[in-house]
Amino acid sequence: GKARPEEVKASHILISYKGADRADAEITRSKEEAMAEAQRIRDLIVNDGKDFAAMAKEHSNGPSKTTGGDLGMFKFEVMAKPFSEAAFALEVGAISEVVETGFGFHVIKRAE
Repeated sequence: GKARPEEVKASHILISYKGADRADAEITRSKEEAMAEAQRIRDLIVNDGKDFAAMAKEHSNGPSKTTGGDLGMFKFEVMAKPFSEAAFALEVGAISEVVETGFGFHVIKRAE
């Protein structure tokens, strides 16, 4: 296969849950609810053409929500391994399946 890029640029929507790493105290949803919500949001983007950045601003529990989920450029080893594996495997412009990390459930969009 083709060589892995040094860095990729991606955005994400994080749906966290009670007990997840760095979850805010006000987050009360269960892990199962978080997974379902992440899947629902992914479906809205992929199937209904909802804007990824707008959905991130509205729904993401990550600090990047204010920038529409934009994480900028990052190297593979910087992020949780399942996150990087998904992000680096995406084609530019593509949306990942729901990815689970210790922080919760992510929907990732590769920008470049």
